[in-house]
Amino acid sequence: MSKSLSNKSKLPLTAIIIGIVSLFSDLSTEMAYPLLPLFISTLPGASPIYLGLIEGIAEATASLITGFSGWISDWFQKRKVIAVLGYGMTTIAKPVVALATGIPMVMLGRFMDRFGKGIRSAPKDTILANVATQENRGQVFGFERMMDSAGAVLGPACAILLFYQFNLSLQTIFLLTVIPSILAFGCILWVHEPEVQTNKKRTFSLKGLSKEFWIFLVINAVFNIGNSTNAFLILKASDELKMGVVASLGCYMLYNAVYSIGSYPAGVISDRLGRKNILLVGFIIFALVYFGFAQAQSAFWIWVLFAIYGIYPALTDGVGKAMAVDLTTPEVRATAIGLFAASLGLTRIPASYFGGVLWEKYGSSSTFYFGAIAALIAFILLLGFNPRETKA
Repeated sequence: MSKSLSNKSKLPLTAIIIGIVSLFSDLSTEMAYPLLPLFISTLPGASPIYLGLIEGIAEATASLITGFSGWISDWFQKRKVIAVLGYGMTTIAKPVVALATGIPMVMLGRFMDRFGKGIRSAPKDTILANVATQENRGQVFGFERMMDSAGAVLGPACAILLFYQFNLSLQTIFLLTVIPSILAFGCILWVHEPEVQTNKKRTFSLKGLSKEFWIFLVINAVFNIGNSTNAFLILKASDELKMGVVASLGCYMLYNAVYSIGSYPAGVISDRLGRKNILLVGFIIFALVYFGFAQAQSAFWIWVLFAIYGIYPALTDGVGKAMAVDLTTPEVRATAIGLFAASLGLTRIPASYFGGVLWEKYGSSSTFYFGAIAALIAFILLLGFNPRETKA
């Protein structure tokens, strides 16, 4: 019995390699992301509305393209090739922001970067789902989230070192993000894609997506309509409370450190206690933290809130994907993961843009209050949701 449990809890080599890919990929992204609000503020015509619009379009692009690439990878049953293309495009896109002299080029660079992410995400996550079992699916996705968020800790740390210790310009730092992106591209080439046997005709079909899956999608959409870009949190610290770039990046690193540390155990616990219970805790933490950001007037509370905020994605990101997979059949896993991500994209533009409008017209507190209320509504909906998982 103990041997059986040990085998089930062992991480597959493919999951470990994909974790390393995610580490390098997010290291590249997060070297630039927390500096983006500062960089945009130096450009002509910059405002919180533009910041929200740029990030909303960028993240929505990633999410919507993920939906399409998920269906394509289900059609061809070839995940790795599509994932490699996505990582390649992301690498090509990295220098574009560095060369930007205005808002439109920044938007183009972020669009290209997130387009590449959209291409790769569903196929990558489906490879993870296919090497996992029902008993360790949360563990596998939790490990990938842990490695991804570890890169999000190292990225800002590298940015601080390069910006302050070596006095490099923002543009130069953005150019250097190409290096870890290339490493991620190289590592994904080593991934072994497992064969999934299916005799079903290759047609576009949503029959493998249960009613519970669609309800889960709606609940997540309600939550994410208030989940605007994290750049607003950084803006609150750096601009409104005048904490400075280093302190603001430090807060963001703390958030990602907590995220990284918590993701793996959260996935393991969700395998034992159920995905829904873990997600409920994550939703309520998000609501409480956003209420806190609305009220925070000192640097001390910003540090505390960023630390607590890191618990939210640790409990929801990997666990949410695992739950989406639980509610589908193997033949449409990539489609399910893609639709799950696309539902985020459909809400991300209005969430971030509306968040920017609220900030501009009524102050930062209104942005955070709106997010907290949306999270509480989603919490209530999820509380009444009793899904039946697909044992496959």
